[in-house]
Amino acid sequence: MTTQTPSKTARSEALFARARAVTPGGVNSPVRAFKSVGGTPRFIREAHGAYLTDADGERFVDYIGSWGPMILGHNHPAVREAVADALQFGTSFGAPGEREVELAELVTRLTGAGKVRFTSSGTEATMSALRVARGFTDRKLIVKFRGNYHGHADGLLVEAGSGLMTNLDGPLGESAPSSAGVPPEYAALTLVSEYNDPAALDTLMAERGPEVAAVIFEPVVGNAGVLIPTPEFLAALHRVQNGGALLIADEVMTGFRLSLSGATGLLGLRPDLSCWGKIIGGGLPVGAYGGRSDVMDFVSPQGPVYQAGTLSGNPLAMAAGLATLRTLETDPGVYGRLETYTSRLADGLKSLAAETGVPISVNRIGSMLTPFFQDVPHGSVRNYAQAARSDTQAFGAWFRELLSRGIYWAPSQFESIFVSAAHTDAELNATLEAARAAFADLNSPRLSAHEGVSP
Repeated sequence: MTTQTPSKTARSEALFARARAVTPGGVNSPVRAFKSVGGTPRFIREAHGAYLTDADGERFVDYIGSWGPMILGHNHPAVREAVADALQFGTSFGAPGEREVELAELVTRLTGAGKVRFTSSGTEATMSALRVARGFTDRKLIVKFRGNYHGHADGLLVEAGSGLMTNLDGPLGESAPSSAGVPPEYAALTLVSEYNDPAALDTLMAERGPEVAAVIFEPVVGNAGVLIPTPEFLAALHRVQNGGALLIADEVMTGFRLSLSGATGLLGLRPDLSCWGKIIGGGLPVGAYGGRSDVMDFVSPQGPVYQAGTLSGNPLAMAAGLATLRTLETDPGVYGRLETYTSRLADGLKSLAAETGVPISVNRIGSMLTPFFQDVPHGSVRNYAQAARSDTQAFGAWFRELLSRGIYWAPSQFESIFVSAAHTDAELNATLEAARAAFADLNSPRLSAHEGVSP
């Protein structure tokens, strides 16, 4: 009598079935569902350093890092101890506490912001910053860029990135909701331009500038894959300030990821407001917005723009954020090590893809990276439309092959991966070996015939 070998994903499959019965799609954020890459999402049991372990006991080298905040690695001792220390005094006060003052002082010192207000998520931070901008300027319109994602507030789900990268029709400046449930009246208040197209932004501002309260942007895009701004585009961004519009840098992903002063400091940006999240909470739910003191003074209770949050400044999140930023600040070599590892990873992927005849273009900055599965003859992928030309079927097959070899990559062609300080040569070598096999398998008859991979 033969016995059937248990599936290596049996526990995750069972949990996913239970989750689908009680949660839309079985997940609490769409990209976790593996919808774009196929297969069953792994339900994670624990995480340490550069590794995740799923409910079936399978161990993976992790390149998601909880979508960015785990820059020190998972379950870092300093962060864990700070949270444990805070926990013994309570989980939430509904009143001010010393840690939120300390974290605000640290964030303003590192970024140059005048004042900061904490929220519980990046979405809250961006929507609050836009409300402040409208209150300060007494204007209605905002400008965003196609493929930039700023959270799921109604007015920002217009030509958004990542899992919403489906609509490429319509001229620039025309607003189309990226989600059902967003009234067209909301979308009409959001104008859309093209990332890395300074002429398009200049034209839009020339036509509608006196009505524009703010231009919000990702300094480095991470939700259409990694897109890196050109100097000409950065100059155009600063020109919007000449007409009285505020410039809002969405650093929820890049803040303290690319440098201690974020992408803003790395790229020499001068925004009026910035939004942060992820790293400033050390992996706990957090967001923040801040910037010029005269603008932030419009926030209630000091000013007329109302914004509130029951769990804003939560002591556990503040403790985790303080521990993370202080650890980064006291390790002057950490960003250099992250740069070196990620650069070697990018070079390795390009070399391995070339050896096997798989067309890819790799965009990388600091510890963020995306391999776009397409041939880009001149330069790199620069904008949303170019990113959307990627072969998502090939990426999905490559992702599954990596996963089967113990590498947990972002389950979407249109996401950044994140390297942590816990990644070492051992993880790099294991990743490149898995990538070598995965690239080779893309051209195998098995994948080409049965999984719909483009040759």
